[in-house]
Amino acid sequence: MMSHDFIRQLQANHEVLASKIAQIESTLQFKNKNSSSATNQKDIEVERQKLISENQSLRNEIQRITKRLTDLEIQIQGQDLSKKVVNESSDQISNSSSTQPQTQPAAKVIAVEAEQKTEKQKKTEAKQTKSDTNKPKGNKGGKAGNTVEPESERPIDVSRLDLRVGKIIDVKKHPDADSLYVEQIDCGEDKPRTVVSGLVKFVPLEEMQDRMVVVLCNLKPAKMRGIVSEAMVMCASTPEKVEILSPPAGSMPGDRVTFAKFPGQPDQQLNPKKKIWEQIAPDLTTNDNLEATYKGDTFIVAEKGPVKSITLKNVPVK
Repeated sequence: MMSHDFIRQLQANHEVLASKIAQIESTLQFKNKNSSSATNQKDIEVERQKLISENQSLRNEIQRITKRLTDLEIQIQGQDLSKKVVNESSDQISNSSSTQPQTQPAAKVIAVEAEQKTEKQKKTEAKQTKSDTNKPKGNKGGKAGNTVEPESERPIDVSRLDLRVGKIIDVKKHPDADSLYVEQIDCGEDKPRTVVSGLVKFVPLEEMQDRMVVVLCNLKPAKMRGIVSEAMVMCASTPEKVEILSPPAGSMPGDRVTFAKFPGQPDQQLNPKKKIWEQIAPDLTTNDNLEATYKGDTFIVAEKGPVKSITLKNVPVK
């Protein structure tokens, strides 16, 4: 407001000065008619040019100040307009949760949709994480089903055992125990398992090499006379005689041994503190047909047949 008053004052001064110039010019014209003095004529002309110059300077100053004020007003109006738009947009976004206008600014729509999408994605990820946490881990040596009960809640039966077909690819006597063999058994995995077996007194070394066997793979590894044993060869056994169980013809290393009446996936590793193997072992026997069984249910290799002993009937399997 003060700037505009200043301009008006300058314009008034300019008008006064212009009026004076006009009076001086009129006086000069009168004196020119009545004076013949060259000196007076020269002085008057100098004075006249001086006044004209001052008038022009004043006019230029008025124009400069006017332009500056105009630029400032445009800048201030632009800032006020920008603030108004921002405030209106903020008000619309804050009110969007209660009422959605028919027509919304594009920026606001994008922001709301992005926020909703992010929130939905967070909920989905949290739900997935919770689901993954509750899923039991897959079991070593077998195909995991879609749903598996937690091991602590499952009944203790033969389905908890990871029984597989294996092939002895190398065997030698234990260097520190005359009654033990040390075998390398292919169980269908990336590398063979080292297995220590007390079979020296019952099975000749030459009958061990390249033999197909049934192996219990999820016992906790145990050191036997300095060598860690990673599985156990299953046998029909009496105090006087031990026979290695024989898988059916056509069996391959890694084939699962299953039970019709006891389906389910085996534990990843039997917990020694739960004594799971100790509770299952008494119900493992051969039957009249030489078939290995659990509570009368036969050891089966799918589509290939039952697992059998050679001659031992109705004896423990271990």
